[in-house]
Amino acid sequence: MKELFTIGELSKLFQVKISTLRYYDEIGLLKPEYIDKSNNYRYYSTQHFERLSTIKYLRALGVPISDLLDFFDYRDTDKLIEMLNRQQAEIANKKKELELIDRKIKRRLTQIHDAINHPMGTIMEVKLPKLRVAHLTHDYRPGEDIEYPIAELRKNFNIDESIFLGKIGISVALQDIEANTFDRYNSIFMILEEGDNIPKAEVIFPAREYLRVRFSGTHVHAAGFYEELLKYSAEHGYSIVDDSIEITLIDYGITNSVDKYVTEILLPFSRK
Repeated sequence: MKELFTIGELSKLFQVKISTLRYYDEIGLLKPEYIDKSNNYRYYSTQHFERLSTIKYLRALGVPISDLLDFFDYRDTDKLIEMLNRQQAEIANKKKELELIDRKIKRRLTQIHDAINHPMGTIMEVKLPKLRVAHLTHDYRPGEDIEYPIAELRKNFNIDESIFLGKIGISVALQDIEANTFDRYNSIFMILEEGDNIPKAEVIFPAREYLRVRFSGTHVHAAGFYEELLKYSAEHGYSIVDDSIEITLIDYGITNSVDKYVTEILLPFSRK
């Protein structure tokens, strides 16, 4: 029976990269039985087989290297149970995170499909549930760079910009809507979704009825559609009761084709 195995032979037997075995040696996780000082070749014995198998098993479970080092320093049943319980809790947390991401992706796909397939320029009466938003009062005019106020919004609410948190919207103040002035906005907001937690208190847009229109274009093309919404409101005897909600559903973040941009305007109204 063979007594010593080269690092290459051990690599093939256990399907572990040679570079990984060298790393395990460097950090003291799997030291060779013998190193030939004349050529620096590493040799392992069969006594390393069980330890390497255990390392592979625990790494497959996602146990970090630091925990493996600790385990092999104080190897016993209680230590293994403690380590696996800790890893199980970590996996449960990651599972929740992945489930949340999966729900966000599904919602985003639904929103994109809805925006693509929705008729453009058609005014509809819709009832929407309440919206949780991170809201910031900020003057903005169509055509200006919106990235700065978005950055200010994120900073103001300590929002981690590496996490996608819903859609960005802007509002025309009610007094400007009543004055037929649509060349400025008074606030910017981020719609929060399930699982989006921010350290500061959010604003709630209540559940209510809206006049809604979607059109091909961006905020710079919105003025004419506000006029159409107000005309529709007057013809039906409705009253506009609050600031607008204006959101680009499809923009440069999704496509380079300007003709594929979709913007939505929502005007909250009451029936007289």
